[in-house]
Amino acid sequence: MKVFQINTVCGSGSTGRIAVNLAKMLEKHGDESIIAYARGQAPKEVMTWKIGNMWSIYFHGIMTRITDHHGLYSKKATRKLIAKMKDYNPDIIHLHNIHGYYLNYEILFEFLKEYQRPVVWTLHDCWSYTGHCSHYTYAKCDRWKHACYGCPQKRDYPGSLLFDNSKKNFEKKKECFTSLKYLQLVTPSVWLKEQVEQSFFGNHGNIKCEVIPNGIETNIFVKKEVSLRDKWKLQDKKIILGVANVWTKQKGFDDFLRLAEQLDDSYQLVMIGVSEKQKQLILKQYKNILPLEKTKNIEELVVWYSVADIYFNSSIEETMGMTTGEAICCGTPVVVYDSTAIPESIGKNCGIIVPAKDISRVKGAIEEILENKPQYVNGCTAYREHFKEDKANNAYYNIYRESVLHTQV
Repeated sequence: MKVFQINTVCGSGSTGRIAVNLAKMLEKHGDESIIAYARGQAPKEVMTWKIGNMWSIYFHGIMTRITDHHGLYSKKATRKLIAKMKDYNPDIIHLHNIHGYYLNYEILFEFLKEYQRPVVWTLHDCWSYTGHCSHYTYAKCDRWKHACYGCPQKRDYPGSLLFDNSKKNFEKKKECFTSLKYLQLVTPSVWLKEQVEQSFFGNHGNIKCEVIPNGIETNIFVKKEVSLRDKWKLQDKKIILGVANVWTKQKGFDDFLRLAEQLDDSYQLVMIGVSEKQKQLILKQYKNILPLEKTKNIEELVVWYSVADIYFNSSIEETMGMTTGEAICCGTPVVVYDSTAIPESIGKNCGIIVPAKDISRVKGAIEEILENKPQYVNGCTAYREHFKEDKANNAYYNIYRESVLHTQV
């Protein structure tokens, strides 16, 4: 069996690591895999192919800013990708994130329709069935259920400075993404599956959807005894950790600042992933927040998870919430909002779920966990098996085999 994966990145970020883990799993089964990606570098231990170049990505981004037609540029790069797929002749094409200024989805799906091989598509966000955005909870928008128009998040990723073409985008995606003879969708949470079923995907019998929670490398995300307390002079502090790829209002940047105002000097908040501008704001106004830039060093991230007393996921828009699971795997109890898919990652005694944006309840949950910390740490230790990547990999392998059998009938 030969599987051709397509994603924005390879080996980095949650989606990139998932793709690499699947490639390694296929190799163990005696099967073949290649990962086509557009950004960053790829690990040498898996077979990869680079899509386009930085110029094509920049041009795609600029045109998106002008026209709001994200995903309809990068024509030359996409045709080269298709030529590579034809040469590789895979049994299955596995899509991950096909947005990110590097791919023309219309050209891609025209090829997939003609190729008539099974397509597995893991939806890591909501972009596939909206006319513009990748998330809509913060905006409280449900136009995607019927037809997008007048997008309230036009300037948010993938941002447009001029036009709003959300209506045309919605119709184009609907036409392309429901055109295949066989399409197997995968979501990392029940919440996202339920959203997908309310979208245009839900009205087509040739499209199936299955839930496979993202696996976590539990051999890597495990409690480390190395401490950062001495380095940062946090010996006597109660550390509350937050991690984000990009800190936005949707990710709860303002909520962390509000929490800092509610906690006394015995606490130290640590925010990983802040921009330089955010860092300067925090250093100027908040003595009890340690702002750190994004790290690509997973080992460093694991140490921070391990040293923290509590992990606070202040996001209200997640299709699973990988950082929550990573913290739990490192033995750190969590406090999360009751929004989107985040509560699905919380096992018994792993943490506390509170109403979104209710900082007083967050403070109370933190105090409750600290008072009964051994109970919560033991809960995290017991639940970490839930996240083992082998479970996710095996589920995907079963989908691959069933998809191939389905097309042979």
